[in-house]
Amino acid sequence: MPSPYDQQIEDLLAQYARQREEAAETRRRIAATTATATDPRQAVKATVGAQGELTALEFPTGAYRRMAPKELADLLLATVAQARAQALEAVSAVVTAELPPGVALDDLLEGRVDPAALLPEEPVMPEAVRAYVDHGFDGAPSRG
Repeated sequence: MPSPYDQQIEDLLAQYARQREEAAETRRRIAATTATATDPRQAVKATVGAQGELTALEFPTGAYRRMAPKELADLLLATVAQARAQALEAVSAVVTAELPPGVALDDLLEGRVDPAALLPEEPVMPEAVRAYVDHGFDGAPSRG
């Protein structure tokens, strides 16, 4: 005989599975984030990934050839920094509202937190509830 809680438990487990999938999707969206910045003189174009790693560096025009090494170096650093700021802003927009309390965006971006780890494969629950989920009402320990 089904318990009146069977549907609620199924609904909770389905909700939990959706939350895990949403966390995985958030991670995929973060990983796919890139940002590109080009300096105003069009001498340097830099592309970075979600964690700010440089993934592409281009010189769209020959303007860099007329620059002193220090000037070019400063321009490179500034352009990469601008791309990193744009990437951080894009990632922040994806995840800020989704983060649980106590999880910092920086930790997530730097790979110190795996969103899937925040929602383990099996939900945490009291042993009596686990027994009920696994075996039904007859398998649950008695309260004697």
